[in-house]
Amino acid sequence: MNMSEKNIKSNKALKKVLVLTFMLCFAALPRVAFSQQDPMYTQYMFNTQTINPAYAGSWGSFGFLVLSRMQWVGIDNAPITNTFSFQAPTKNYKFGYGINLIQDRVGRENRLGLFGDYSYAIDFDNNRFLRFGLKAGFTNYSNNLNAYTLYPDDNNDPLYMGYKHSLFMPNFGVGLHYDSERFYIGVSSPKLLNNRIENSDVNYSGYAEFRHFFLSSGLVFNVNETIKFKPTVLAKLTAGAPVQFDFSANFLFNEKMWLGAMYRTGDAVGAIAQWVFDNGLRVGYAYDFSISQLRGMHFNTHEIMLSYELQIVKQAIVSPRYF
Repeated sequence: MNMSEKNIKSNKALKKVLVLTFMLCFAALPRVAFSQQDPMYTQYMFNTQTINPAYAGSWGSFGFLVLSRMQWVGIDNAPITNTFSFQAPTKNYKFGYGINLIQDRVGRENRLGLFGDYSYAIDFDNNRFLRFGLKAGFTNYSNNLNAYTLYPDDNNDPLYMGYKHSLFMPNFGVGLHYDSERFYIGVSSPKLLNNRIENSDVNYSGYAEFRHFFLSSGLVFNVNETIKFKPTVLAKLTAGAPVQFDFSANFLFNEKMWLGAMYRTGDAVGAIAQWVFDNGLRVGYAYDFSISQLRGMHFNTHEIMLSYELQIVKQAIVSPRYF
C-alpha cells in the first residue's frame, strides 16, 4: 500500500471517528428544544464564528465580516441583527483568536453583545485541523417598557409603569470544529449560562438568555471541472420549541459565484447568492420567504454580508475557502 492510499484511508477513518464523536456529544445533550432568542443567520456557513469559537483562525488569514439581517420586513419593530466579526491565526496557525460584536433588536428589546474567541488547533496535515474553542464576553440587555402601547385593561399593570429594564449579562461558551479543504463539522454552545431578568419591585422574574446548542456540518464535491456542489446543515437546540434545522444547497461556478437555496424547518425557504472577488472580498445576499403563519402576509427577510481576507503570509498558491 503506497502513502497516497494510506492517507486516503486515514482521512476516511478520521472523518468517521469525528462524525461519531460529534453525534454522541449531540445525543448526550439534554432533551431541549428551539425557539428564537439568539440571532439566526441564513448564511451561517460563512458566519460560523458567532456560534462556535473553535472556528476562529480557520480562514488562515486576517478576516473581517459584516452582516446585516432584516427579518420580516414590513412588521413594526421586527427583528434586526447587525454583526461584526474579526478573526486571525497566529503565525504557526496553531492558535486562533477573534471578536464578535452583535447588535440584536426584537421589538422593544435590545441586545448588544461583545465576545472574544480563542481556539487551539491540532494539525493532521493535508490542511486538516481539529480545533477547540473558548468564547467569553457579555451582552447588555435593555427593554424600555414605557415605550409599549397598552390595551386599556393593562394601563394599571405595575410591570409597565415607569420602568425601563437593563441588564449586564456575562457569559462564556465552548466549541469543537473539524475542518479540511472540502469538509467541516462542529458542535458548540456559545452561551452556557442561563441569565435571568429579575425585578423585586414588581415581583417579576424570567429568562433573558437560554443555553443554546448547535451542530453544523458541510461538504464540497465536484460536479464537473467548473461547478462544485456544497450541501450544509445546521441544527439548533434550546428550551421552548421543537428542534430546528437549516438545510442549504449551494453551487459554486468557476470559483467565483455561489448560488443556492435553503430550507429552515417550520420557518422559511430562501435563496442565497455570493460573489467572490480576486482581492479577498466577498459579497453575499440571502432572501427568506416565510412558510410559517406569516406566509400570507408577505413579510420576508433580507440578509447582506460583506467579508474581507488579508493574507498574513504570502503563499505561492492560495487554496480557495469554501466555508
